[in-house]
Amino acid sequence: MAKPHLAVVLSLNAGYVDTMGFLALAGLFTAHVTGNFVTLGAASVFGSSGGLAKLLALPVFCIIVLLTGLLMLRLKQGREEKIRLLLVIQLLFLIAAAVMAVLHGPLQRSDQYTEVTIGMTLVIAMAIQNGLHRIHLGKLPPTTLMTGTTTQIMLDAAELLNGSAGSHRPAIIGRMKRMIANLAAFAIGCAGAAIAITVLGMWCFVIPPVIQAIAFFTETAEPDA
Repeated sequence: MAKPHLAVVLSLNAGYVDTMGFLALAGLFTAHVTGNFVTLGAASVFGSSGGLAKLLALPVFCIIVLLTGLLMLRLKQGREEKIRLLLVIQLLFLIAAAVMAVLHGPLQRSDQYTEVTIGMTLVIAMAIQNGLHRIHLGKLPPTTLMTGTTTQIMLDAAELLNGSAGSHRPAIIGRMKRMIANLAAFAIGCAGAAIAITVLGMWCFVIPPVIQAIAFFTETAEPDA
């Protein structure tokens, strides 16, 4: 079975990367890419910058998820090896984004080539994480989008409060614990990114590769749960 702690670390990174991208790249959502429809509409109406990256985010995301799926279908390695491969590929893109941000920062939050390239590199990394979750971590809570997770937590809480859980009560409680852990990690990542970009400037881009490396070693060292 998939490793719950891996999902928690990935949730932490997704919250961090999504908030970092939003603050540093003119409101670009790199994990919750459909949110860019809202900010693209605002950019179009108010003439603010970042429209090109927001326009590219969804097609880039879709293409990378498609390629991730094809890669997983064609590889003959076992599941654990495939997970580690995707984690490493995602790490490489996070490193690339960090190098570009540090070398070319501070960013102007515009549609310049550098900003768009960094944004799409982060979108690619998060698309790989989404594909990884869907293919290999499907029994664990989502790591990049918390709306469904929050909804399920509240529905489970309602069932427990109503006393109608019956024999399913232990399973429901276990599911709630996993979802709350992911939700908390994502929230901590969001808060951490807001603090880091204020304190570290463009060096805040270095933190996601570090978290990703932790995710990789979590997958490598942790026994199956």
